[in-house]
Amino acid sequence: MSDVNPEMAFPPESGASPEAVSGLVRRVRSGDREAFVALIGMYQKKVFVLAYSFFRNKEDAVDAVQDVFLRIYEKIDSFQDNRNFDAWLIQVAKNLCIDRYRRARGRREMESGVRVDEIPLADERSPNAERASNLKSALARSVDRLAERQKTIFLMRHVSQMGNEEIARALNISTGTVKSLHFKAIRRLRTLMGPHVGCQS
Repeated sequence: MSDVNPEMAFPPESGASPEAVSGLVRRVRSGDREAFVALIGMYQKKVFVLAYSFFRNKEDAVDAVQDVFLRIYEKIDSFQDNRNFDAWLIQVAKNLCIDRYRRARGRREMESGVRVDEIPLADERSPNAERASNLKSALARSVDRLAERQKTIFLMRHVSQMGNEEIARALNISTGTVKSLHFKAIRRLRTLMGPHVGCQS
């Protein structure tokens, strides 16, 4: 999408009111291209930060940003006026980034990239390579079973290796919420992985 400029010096967040954003959304629905360019200007930085947190690569992040705004444009008619546009846009962006990450890296690479140092794997030092591979596969399946927000934060922590404050800025949530969701993700993974590592807690 040519309206997304990866080289621009991103301006500060616009601080536009919800009413102003809603007005732009209505104009985009009516085919106003300038209104859509204005929306891109408001949210491009936030989406880029989120995408970069997944890919740690500028070109991949820029590609993701372009796809996000294309998706937003395609789905703008499905946006419900009583919803928060910021939250809706970030949700679309997170889902697309996760999908792109899996396609780009491949499931096998994603599995091998997950750090499991905080999960008590009883056999993590085992010389049995097949056993280790099975544990990684089980872990990847368990991660997929996490609640959506827990999964997103787990991947950002252990695949993208981001810190709590960095995640909080990218997702526009508090650091305390990041810590809480990460704790719940780890606790849930311990339960899911229990049968695979010889424990139930």
